[in-house]
Amino acid sequence: MTTMTEASVREFKMPDVGEGLTEAEILKWYVQPGDTVTDGQVVCEVETAKAAVELPIPYDGVVRDLHFPEGTTVDVGTAIIAVDVSGGAAAPAPETGETAPEAPQVSDAPDASEEKKPEGSGRQPVLVGYGVAASSTKRRPRKGPEAAAVSEAAMALHAELNGRGPADTAAAAPAPSTGTAEGPRPLAKPPVRKLAKDLGVDLATVTPSGPDGIITREDVHAATVPAQAPQPAVEAPAAPAPVTAAAPVYDAARETRIPIKGVRKATAQAMIGSAFTAPHVTEFVTVDVTRTMKLVDELKQDKEFAGLRVNPLLLIAKALLVAIRRNPDVNASWDEAAQEIVVKHYVNLGIAAATPRGLIVPNIKDAHTKTLPQLAQSLGELVSTAREGKTSPGAMQGGTVTITNVGVFGVDTGTPILNPGESAILAVGAIKLQPWVHKGKVKPRQVTTLALSFDHRLVDGELGSRVLADVAAILEQPKRLMTWS
Repeated sequence: MTTMTEASVREFKMPDVGEGLTEAEILKWYVQPGDTVTDGQVVCEVETAKAAVELPIPYDGVVRDLHFPEGTTVDVGTAIIAVDVSGGAAAPAPETGETAPEAPQVSDAPDASEEKKPEGSGRQPVLVGYGVAASSTKRRPRKGPEAAAVSEAAMALHAELNGRGPADTAAAAPAPSTGTAEGPRPLAKPPVRKLAKDLGVDLATVTPSGPDGIITREDVHAATVPAQAPQPAVEAPAAPAPVTAAAPVYDAARETRIPIKGVRKATAQAMIGSAFTAPHVTEFVTVDVTRTMKLVDELKQDKEFAGLRVNPLLLIAKALLVAIRRNPDVNASWDEAAQEIVVKHYVNLGIAAATPRGLIVPNIKDAHTKTLPQLAQSLGELVSTAREGKTSPGAMQGGTVTITNVGVFGVDTGTPILNPGESAILAVGAIKLQPWVHKGKVKPRQVTTLALSFDHRLVDGELGSRVLADVAAILEQPKRLMTWS
């Protein structure tokens, strides 16, 4: 990376374009060194753990350097592009000529891309609607003999900026040593805390090995056999053992290795957290939806739906919203920290969407307030935006319940995993002509199978069954959309 020392050169850093995201991959540069840029001009597209986002530059000038090539994953707070603003209208660079490699080392240091502000003011958002979290930057550890000295200097500066003493800063900084009673609460996910409790392990005595000082399950298990620690020291001469663990050999001609990052990595982590935190229960019902399919055909001819996409998913979504209104306790979340159940008086309806970058779940805000045509319009916009890869991080936050339509792949049903923080998810299977007993006779009818997974901490079997039964009843007799509304 080129170091910029001239006062006229401004360094634009990777902003936090989501809620607490720590890194992003540069997908595409729209400018090159020597290009002129203006305030608000999009200079690159990046992919976070949630979506692809275009970044605008916050000042005028000429591009001096691109610090990273396309395809590079960069920490939030790291300078990615240098712009010479000597001929622009932007404010001059800060008096301290900070270099690009040093900038990310102090989390609360002023961002070089910001205008100079009065002391004590908050950080300026880089993108409209997305704040730059001061403490969200993920740091790469320094290596080399000066690491300790740099760490102490950074801690001292951090303490000064935040009005804390060195002792406070030392307590807040992550350390590889074991925790003490006076130190901060050890970092560990709920399943790991439960495991430690079951095994009688004090997390304060466990040495973390996970990212950012997080204690893993392996760390807890390792802490249960402290008495065996001195014995391996006697067997120290058997040092060749770890050396013999040769790296696995892969057949490059017959195998393809795909890095786990971006949306796919975030989805995997979220699903693991959901599956092993919330106790899932899934119930199924097979229902005759012939009348619903007839209503879909009729609505396609209705002038109120002209230009809108009308399909079975629209009526299924409306049926779920009515079922939630009849059973409001299903629309809730579990607050582990406060040990409270939070009942939501609004429905942000998530729709699982498969995209080239992986599975995402944007949601329709306040779906419960929308008329059927409005719901159809929102569904159409959500799906088209997702397919284009333009779904914003905000569109994927705050969901309460979700629908996943596995039927589009010809699948009959499934056992979906809850979207983290939500109480229920409805899987819709393929709608097929099947033999069905109708009015005492076996006839070919349009039939589908619904599966509702729910968090058993929040939703007991009775409540979950009522919700699923209500959805099925509406799809079997769509007139209930009026009688139950």
